[in-house]
Parts: sequence; structure tokens; C-alpha cells
Amino acid sequence: MTATLAILAWVPPIVGHPFMRNAFLAGTGIAAGCGAVGYFVVLRSQVFTGDALSHVAFTGALAALAAGVDLWFGLFGATIAVAVGMGLLGRSGRADDVVIGSVFAWMLGLGVLFLSIYTSNSSGANGTAGVSVLFGSILGLSAGAAAAAALIGGMILAGVFLIARPLLFASLDEAVAAARGVPVRALGIGFLALVGLTAAETTQAVGALLLLGLLAAPAAAAHQLTTRPFRGLALATTLAIGAMWVGLAASYVFPSVPPSFAIIATAVASYAGASALHHASSRGSITRGHRDGTAAPRSEAIDV
Repeated sequence: MTATLAILAWVPPIVGHPFMRNAFLAGTGIAAGCGAVGYFVVLRSQVFTGDALSHVAFTGALAALAAGVDLWFGLFGATIAVAVGMGLLGRSGRADDVVIGSVFAWMLGLGVLFLSIYTSNSSGANGTAGVSVLFGSILGLSAGAAAAAALIGGMILAGVFLIARPLLFASLDEAVAAARGVPVRALGIGFLALVGLTAAETTQAVGALLLLGLLAAPAAAAHQLTTRPFRGLALATTLAIGAMWVGLAASYVFPSVPPSFAIIATAVASYAGASALHHASSRGSITRGHRDGTAAPRSEAIDV
């Protein structure tokens, strides 16, 4: 009880600052979209795609800076375009490892090129822009930018829930879904577009280098805790928002801790805790199975 009151005592000072209110507003929308998209990223075994898109986000931002245009134009444009391109090149709208690996290497090469152009032409006024793309700058968002981030996050969340049922069907049994008339390829490409939009949006919060953690860790934790898809989808979204809130609060209480690190550390801790709980539960089931003389299940599947 005392600990709870002590935690609640920190709430008014935290939300009393405009920059923290902006961070919580933007972070909630970003995390909600990340958790929802991340659930299907993990389910469809496309985490490597998210990793590749994190490099695309940085390269796109550097390309915009090198060209002298708005950073976010290059960031969003590159990630969405490359995500759709990977879907078009892959089988049934899914980017395979060859496509992802090729894009990964190509984007790293372009990133080196644009970084060289940008650093040779940059001035002191925009010298911190590249750092904000790498590590995020959620505490520096204006009220307008925070509202836009929350709106985009809400749109991503709505998009995921709009295609959730057919996407779940196509993810679990692609051949049967196609036979039933589900547009598997179009769904896959559309979902990758959502992943690209999410990657670009999440860069504002935790940066291109760390966005994969917020995209994958809460979703992976949800997969460890439940096999029911829509319960898992809601849980992944909740865990991502929780990681965002706890991380922002921790960065306020401990000013030397960067918010991006605190957010990702919380997300990874939730996955570690979920994994430990899952393994403990599995071992308990095995023990009960031996005592009862029955075999424990060898693997788990999504319970539709």
C-alpha cells in the first residue's frame, strides 16, 4: 500500500510538464500501434523484416537530410515504399529471407552513402538530427507533433483490427485461406505497409536502432502468455503501452536514463518475465503429466 501511494505521488509532477504530456500522448499511440502490428509480425515469423525496416528508416531519414527536405518525409516514404516492395518481391506477399537480406545489405550501403553526403554538407544547426533518428526524441515533440503521432498510432491500430481476422486465417493456413477466397497476397502486402508505417512512427519514440525491441518484445511476451489470438493481440497492445508508460516515467524519475533505453528495457523485461512464467507453467504441466501417467503436450499452437 505504501509503495503504491509512493508511485502515485509521482504522477502529478510527471504529467504537470507539457513535454511529458506530449510524450505520453505520442507514446501511447505509437505503442498501441506497435503492439498490435508486432503481434502479427511475431505470428508470421517476420521479425527479420522489422529489423530490416529499422535500417530503412535510418537510411530514408539520412536521404531526406542529404537532399535538404523534411526528415520525416524521407523516413515515412522510404519505410512504407520498401516494405511494400519487399511484399511484392516475396511469395504470397511475404518477404522471404533472400529479399530481406538483400534489402538489408542494400540499405546499409545507401545509409553509408547518405551519411557521407549529409555529414560533409551539414551544419551545426542540423547536426543532431541524425542522432534523434537513431535513438529517438520523444521528449522533444511539440504538441502538434504529439497529436499527429497519436493519430497515426490510432490509425495503425484501427487498420490492424480491420484486417485481423483474414490476416489471422492467412497467417495460420495460407493455402486454405487462399482456397476460401481470402486475398492472401494483397493482405500480406498491406500488412507490410502497416509494418513500414509503424517502423517510421516508432522511430520518433525509441529511434531506428531500438524500434525492433518495442515491435517484437511485447508481442513475443503475449505469445508466451496466451494462445488465443485476439486475447494475445489485446495483451501485446497493453504490454507495449505499459512499457512506454513505465519507460517514460523512469526517464523522468532518473534524468540520466534516456527514455528510449528505459522503454526498451521495460519491454524486454516483460518478455523475460513472460518467458519465465511460460517455462515454469510448462514444467508444472510436465510434472503433473508424469504424476498422472499422461504425456504432456509437445508443442503449443494458436487456439482459434
